[in-house]
Order: sequence, then structure tokens, then C-alpha cells
Amino acid sequence: MNWDDTGADTRTPHDRDDRDDRLVAPSADGEDQAVEAALRPKSLDEFVGQERVREQLDLVLKAALARGATADHVLLSGAPGLGKTTLSMIIAAEMNAPIRITSGPAIQHAGDLAAILSSLQEGEVLFLDEIHRMSRPAEEMLYMAMEDFRVDVIVGKGPGATAIPLELPPFTLVGATTRAGLLPPPLRDRFGFTGHMEFYESAELERVLHRSAQLLDLEIDAEGAAEIAGRSRGTPRIANRLLRRVRDYAQVKADGVINREVAQVALAVYEVDARGLDRLDRAVLRALLKLFGGGPVGLSTLAVAVGEERETVEEVAEPFLVREGLLARTPRGRVATPAAWAHLGLVPPRQAPGTAGQQGLFGA
Repeated sequence: MNWDDTGADTRTPHDRDDRDDRLVAPSADGEDQAVEAALRPKSLDEFVGQERVREQLDLVLKAALARGATADHVLLSGAPGLGKTTLSMIIAAEMNAPIRITSGPAIQHAGDLAAILSSLQEGEVLFLDEIHRMSRPAEEMLYMAMEDFRVDVIVGKGPGATAIPLELPPFTLVGATTRAGLLPPPLRDRFGFTGHMEFYESAELERVLHRSAQLLDLEIDAEGAAEIAGRSRGTPRIANRLLRRVRDYAQVKADGVINREVAQVALAVYEVDARGLDRLDRAVLRALLKLFGGGPVGLSTLAVAVGEERETVEEVAEPFLVREGLLARTPRGRVATPAAWAHLGLVPPRQAPGTAGQQGLFGA
């Protein structure tokens, strides 16, 4: 394989903040990237979960091999940590082709993309992570490259500028995005196969954990794996990260064996509760319930109450709370659901601010 960029962090300093330090953050830091490289499955047969995408992709790749052609361009969408990068590497491995890895934010000019495309080998897989963040000029150049395997390189400026056509060898583009809706239709339509990655069920995460434990030479029983899986927010990356933290606790405080009790105590130390909520998630819920009676309350007010930036609450804490049915976004503001009161062991006051709105929304 050809590794031009093995998962290098291409985010701006503004993007790299304390949010990435959360144990349940879906993004990967340097340590995660190093461990993931060792734990990644190497073939579709080893890949756990995403049954529909895996089955469809298997047909696409086998058909291309039978024709002796490069595989169709592939678009993978879904939340971070679900296996998009892993699948891109598997595509290259299944096609017996080298892979080149880069990201949308790293391609700021059409010339950047032209340099990458012009150096591709025939049949090579180009993995473009966060493809929706690519610059518009590069995006427009990509249209022709994907469809006709050709790019026009502009030489000179102004009226004297000329376009030199550059033929490209057939290649397979694998694009990954966490926000498929931001992709323009002309780009989305040029992908021959589109797969949406779903969050994992607990049983699937248990299989991931058993496989990772075997590779890391750890002893874990079924109940220990189930306990970690239940707190992993449906994301293999988080499951593997929690496994490593429980391993540390088991090696220092226990006999090295991970069972339910060890997992529970270890994750309590790291403030990850039985539902996968961490300190920030619980702080948002506590503020919403105790200070504002369950809402509705504005996002800015809620962010001030928990001492975080508005963007941190909206982009980091809220998506999981909404997905878990603990919080609802309404035109009047954020509202806690009955499940949020139950999770924190609180009883909703009947006449508290926001109670009427909560009853109207949830029939409580």
C-alpha cells in the first residue's frame, strides 16, 4: 500500500480543542490512530457490522475484479468512528491496489488536487476523507476526473491562460463524509456506489471488543464486553478506547481480567455512565433539569449555565442526547424528555417552568 497520509490531523487549531479530549469523543487523536492501525480488519470477511453496506460493497468489488476493471467510485457517509477509513483500506486490499489517503481540508486549491491525481497509478484507490470540506475549484476539477479520467491544467493567467488536458489512469475514488447533505448533487451523482454507515448494535460492538481484546492479548468475558459495549454510544472507535482504559484499570487495580464488575468500576472512574453519557452530557442535562425545570431554554443560556461554548453544547453534547431521546430541540428551545428525568433519578416538578411544554410534547 502507498501511504501518503496515514490519518494525519488536518484540522485547524480552532478545530482541535478540549472536545477531542473526551473519552467518548468520536474523533481520533494520535494515540487512537496508532492503535486503530493495529486493530483494523484487513478484509470484508473480518469486518464486523454494517451488514448491508458490506454485502453490497462485496458485490461491487467482486464484479469489478471479474471484469478486470477498476471499481466504481464509492461514497461512504456516517458519523465519525464507524469504519469509513477502514472500509476504504479494505477496498484497496480486496482490489489488490495501492491506496493514497488525503482529506478535503488539505486540498485548498485545484492545483493541490491536480498534483495528487496526476501521480496516481492505474487502479489505485484515492481515499478522500471529509470530502465535503474540499474547496470549490478543486471540487469542480474532480467532476471531470471522476467521469472522464481527465483534468484540465490551467497554465498562465488572464487572457493568455491556456488549458492543457491531462489524461489520468483509471482509479477508484473513495469519498468519506460525516455530512452527506453538504455534498453538491453533481459530485454525489458521480459516485457509482453510496453506502451509509449506521450506528452499531450492542451485540455487534461485543464482537468488535472480543476481536480487539484478542489482538491486544487481553482476557475479557462476555459480561465485561457487554458492559463496555453498552456504554460505547454505538461506535466501534469509542468501544476500543473504553476497552483500553478498562484494561489499564484491570492491570493496576485487578488481576488483569476484564469482567462486568471491573468494567463498571473502571468506567465510573472515567465518568462514563451506564448509558454512555460523560461529564459534559450530564452537566447539560443537570442544568436543563435543575436550573430550568426541564425547559424550554435557549441554547446560549444553556451553554452559559454549563460553562461551555454554545458550539460545544450544540455540536458535541446535543447530538447524542437527542439520539438517546433525552433531549428535544423545539422552536421554543431545548426541552428535557421524561427519560432525562428518569436517567438522573429526578422527579419532574408539576408547575416548574417548561412543564407545560413538556407535557404538550411528550404527553407526560
